[in-house]
Amino acid sequence: MSTYVYGIAAASHSSLPKDMGGVGDPPRPVRILKQDGLAAIASEAPEGLRPKRRDLLAHQNVLNEAGAGGSVLPMRFGSLAPDDDAVTQVLAERAEHYLERLTALDGRVEYNVEASHDQEAVLHRVMAENAEMRALAEANRQAGGGSYDDRLRLGQMIAQAVQGREAEDAAELQSLLEPAAEAVSVGPESTGWLANLSFLVPRDSAEEFLAAVEEARKSSPHLELRVNGPLPPYGFVEPGPAEPAGTTTGTATGEE
Repeated sequence: MSTYVYGIAAASHSSLPKDMGGVGDPPRPVRILKQDGLAAIASEAPEGLRPKRRDLLAHQNVLNEAGAGGSVLPMRFGSLAPDDDAVTQVLAERAEHYLERLTALDGRVEYNVEASHDQEAVLHRVMAENAEMRALAEANRQAGGGSYDDRLRLGQMIAQAVQGREAEDAAELQSLLEPAAEAVSVGPESTGWLANLSFLVPRDSAEEFLAAVEEARKSSPHLELRVNGPLPPYGFVEPGPAEPAGTTTGTATGEE
């Protein structure tokens, strides 16, 4: 039976989960696997595990319980190892790395910030910045909409300007928020978002970071910002190999 891994902590961690259930229906009992000063928080992996809401919440609850008493390296939902021995073998092989990460991330949380454009606001912005586009738009208006070629040309100009603004706004947002964080991790590109940024923030400085986000909102009203956090620092388990060797990592999509 495969082993499901929630996270890694120091073996001396004072608040590891006890008598609690993890993923699965019924919930699989959580157990602790210790090796070389480390503790892997694990359980049996249920057959056919999928990222349903119940199991996503169970994964998060285990990490919340473990994180209440100290630093934990969170594994992403769906991290599996062939068996318990494979997990303890990885703990032994990567003990130095994991202990360094536990120290570096102690007392830190992650805030994820996703940014998109308010379409009407960014359109006004790019038109205001480009005299040629304004002139063509006015000419088309006076011509009752303009020719097909003129409308196509205007549409292409607007699309290029908005695309360029996306890159500029992503870089500007990162520069505005970086001073309020200890580190930043740029997430993968995603449809609908011009920026997907994760910030490592000391837990006791969270209010300062959130204040910086509000300032970014005020200074860039053409942006729509979504903030998720505080989260376990998933994006900062690296540098170095973060997942136990031989694991497969699921995608937490929130599927019902």
